[in-house]
Parts: sequence; C-alpha cells; structure tokens
Amino acid sequence: MQLMSSSFGHKQPIPAQFAFGAPDPAAHVSLSTNRNPHLRWTGVPSTARSLVLLCVDTDVPTRPDDVNQEGRTVPADLPRTDFYHWVMVDIPPAVSEIKAAVCSDGIVAKGKREPQGPAGSRQGLNDYTLWFAGDAGMGGQYFGYDGPCPPWNDALLHHYHFILFAIDLPRCPVDGDFTGAQVRQAIAKHVLAEAKLTGTYSLNPAVK
Repeated sequence: MQLMSSSFGHKQPIPAQFAFGAPDPAAHVSLSTNRNPHLRWTGVPSTARSLVLLCVDTDVPTRPDDVNQEGRTVPADLPRTDFYHWVMVDIPPAVSEIKAAVCSDGIVAKGKREPQGPAGSRQGLNDYTLWFAGDAGMGGQYFGYDGPCPPWNDALLHHYHFILFAIDLPRCPVDGDFTGAQVRQAIAKHVLAEAKLTGTYSLNPAVK
C-alpha cells in the first residue's frame, strides 16, 4: 500500500493550518485552525475487510519538567514516548481518500464528541484527553483528529506518523472510548498490509 497527501510530502513539514498550535512570536504558540490534512491511499489488498488509520507523534517528552518553561529547553536526548493525534477504525476498504478539513476544522474546547469521518467508521480518543485532564477550560474527551502542538521549547523536531492498516476484520475489536494503544493491540495479529506517511512539525524557531 501507499499513503500520500496533497497537504505535505513524506518527511516534510506539516503546514500550520493542520496543527493544533501555531508559532507566535510574542506568546510562543497560539491556537491554529486544526484542520485534518488530505490523505489518499492505493494498493489496498483485495482481502482487506476494513482499514484503520492512526496518527502518532513518537517524539513526546517523557518528563514535563522543562516543557513550555521560559528560560529552559527540553533536551533533544530526553527519552521520548508516543502521543496519538488520530484514531480511526472500521473504514470501509472501498474508501481511498479523506479530504482536508472534512474530519476536523477548528479546535473544540473539551473535545469533539462526534467527529466526521467516512460512513461506517468510528473514531477513538486522542491523547489530548490526557494532556488537558484537570484543565477547567479544556479538559474533556478528545475524539477524532487534533493536530500537532509540540512544546515550543523542545530542541527535537517532532515526527508525526500517519499509518494506514488493512486488516482482515470487518470490525476492529475495540469498544467504548478506545485509544490508539488499544487499537494497536487489537489489530496486531490481523494486519494484511500497512503504509506510512510522516510529517514533521516544531514550534521552536531554532529547530528546522
């Protein structure tokens, strides 16, 4: 399979319109338009029963000590972990494209409850659910796509991996408010093919 986008190229910067946070010269970061990028794919196996789409940032700091703190920098050599930005399952195998801004077009405080998606698909929680937990204005359940917003003082360029899986199940065996990690575990033995498109993003003007 091959996964492509007219919004950005493989291993190229993701435009700010597809991010949660945009660079701001005064405040370091401001809220962006948070649109989902365009995605298109080819080569789905004829035996696929459904598709799964994930977007994961694999460069998230494992310690919050220095994150977004004036006069401090998140060191590039700090151990990193995964942060899921999009979790979608049960995409019909006949679907081959998701247009830009049709699943997300703006930031919804406390999260989108019923994000748009291909007919029959289901969308899980992204990790802004954990990030904003306890925040009176933003805390809630974040379903669907919410784009990049890495620490503005991170010395490391973040990589956002959009991964499409073709699986042999008509329905992904997850229910309720499922997460990206739960989906990965559920489909581990059912993947027929996968494709990856990687974009980069940073809010640190010193990082290219």
